[in-house]
Parts: sequence; structure tokens; C-alpha cells
Amino acid sequence: MWLRVWAIAFNTYREAVRARILHGLLALALGTCGYALVVGAYALQNQNRVVANLGAASISLYATIVAVVIAATSLYRELELKTIFPILARPIHRGEYIVGKYVGTLLTLTVFIAINSGMLLFALGALSERTLLSSMLTPFLIIAIVGIFAWRLPRFRTWAPIPMGIVLLIVGAYFARDTVRESGVILGQGALTFMEVSIVVAITLVFASFSSPFLTAIFTLAVFVVGRSANTLAKLPENIFGPAIKQVGIFLSKVFPNLMVYVPPREVLTGESASVHLSYFLTAGAVQSLSWTVGLLVAATLIFKRRDFL
Repeated sequence: MWLRVWAIAFNTYREAVRARILHGLLALALGTCGYALVVGAYALQNQNRVVANLGAASISLYATIVAVVIAATSLYRELELKTIFPILARPIHRGEYIVGKYVGTLLTLTVFIAINSGMLLFALGALSERTLLSSMLTPFLIIAIVGIFAWRLPRFRTWAPIPMGIVLLIVGAYFARDTVRESGVILGQGALTFMEVSIVVAITLVFASFSSPFLTAIFTLAVFVVGRSANTLAKLPENIFGPAIKQVGIFLSKVFPNLMVYVPPREVLTGESASVHLSYFLTAGAVQSLSWTVGLLVAATLIFKRRDFL
């Protein structure tokens, strides 16, 4: 079973890595790193804080966009190109196919988050005078080495981003070691974003199992907005909105996943909060992510099993 799932997952990853839209979003995310440095230059004594805050926001934003785009188009592309027919003609269950699509998309997002977080950590390291030159040259050197390796070995070209993301994240954390709080914001938000997009990908696959990419993206973004507003919906003032709207808000906050768990206050990410520790958000986020992922993948499988492709 797992061999079939991993075969689908690796194929999904290869298709996603070759997609031009992913390259464009990655370039936009890396451009945000440079923008954060420019904005931080005008912040005098708060350069590190500005870079960390903008970086944490960009990790969450771009990873969510990538999750929706890849998950919404991957299944539809298989249907449009008719490649799904020879796949399902083999001894593979539709549930295994959905799980494989999910794992492959999540692998792509893991690499995307690692590269984005690593470059942001290098940006933090560049703000230190003693590591300015090395922090700016090292990531380009790593990318060049991986690029040469991929050029000489075309067979492993699509897998090159995986070690590159790992190396950028580890080396970037080393260069940003003097900015403990700000690097903690980047790393903490990166971990929470991974948990959040795990749910977003599963939600997208539920809609993609019966709808078009455009409607899938609209439905997923609607659920995402409600999830990010769960705390607000649960606390709507009754004297302003009335009892009916308040009950609807409470209902929506309980039915949809509370994605506000994955965007904690800065004080929590830096460890300055005395009331709530980051471990609480990580634990709560992991439990919620796993629970929703399992339930949503079961729903996507049941819907996909009933779908007629003819």
C-alpha cells in the first residue's frame, strides 16, 4: 500500500516542482526577503524585528497560496490530460491515490517553507556587521553548488530542492544565531505554517475531488478566511449583531478549523509571553492538524470514490 502511495506522492512532487507558477511564487517569496531588508533599513534600532515580522507573515501567506494552487490544479490536470485512467487501471485504490496526492503536495510545501525560512534567516544574519558579506554570499554559493549538481545529473534534478532547502535552513539558522528572538519567530512560524498548510491541502483536496480548480480555490479560500476569523466569530458582541448572528458566528467557529492557532502573537514566538508558552501552540496545532487532516482525507476519498470520470 505505502509503496503505491509514495509512487503517487513522488510523481505529484515532480510535477509541482516543474510548475512555473511555483517558481514564480518562490521568486516572489525571496523578493520579499529583500523587501524586508529595505524596510528594516529605515527602522533604526528595530531592523531585526521588522525583518522577522515581515518574514513570518510572508511564510504563512506564500505557503498558503502555494498549497491552494498546487492541490487545486494537480488532480484536475490528471483528469484533463487523461493520465488518471492508466493510473487507476492499475491495482491502486482511489483512497491511496488521494493520500499520495496529499503527501506529494505536502512534500513540495515542506521544501518551499524550508527554502523561504532559510533565506529569511540569512537576511537576519546579514544585519550583523561581522557576517554581512558571508551571509549574503553563502546562500548563493549553496544554490550554485546544487545547481551544478542538478546540471551534471539531470536524473536527480527535480530532487535537488530537497537537500538545498535543508542546507539553507540549517546554515541560515547558524548565521542568525546572534538574533535568538527573531530567528525563533522565523523558525516557530515556519513550523506552525507547515501544520496550517497540512489542513489547507486536505481542505483543497476535498473540493478538488468534485469541483473545478477555480471553484476549489474559491471554496478553500472561503474556509481559510473563516478559520482565520474563528476567534472573532466566537466573540461577536450580541448588542451590535444580535443573538442570531452571534449564534451563527459561534457555530462557524466550532464547525471550521481554528487557524488562528497557527498565527500566535509575537511574544509567544519569541518566548517573552509569561502566560502562554510556544509549546502549547505547537502541541495544539499538531493535534488539530492531524485530526482535521485524517477526517478531511477520509471525506475526500469517499467523494472521489463516487466520482464518475466518463
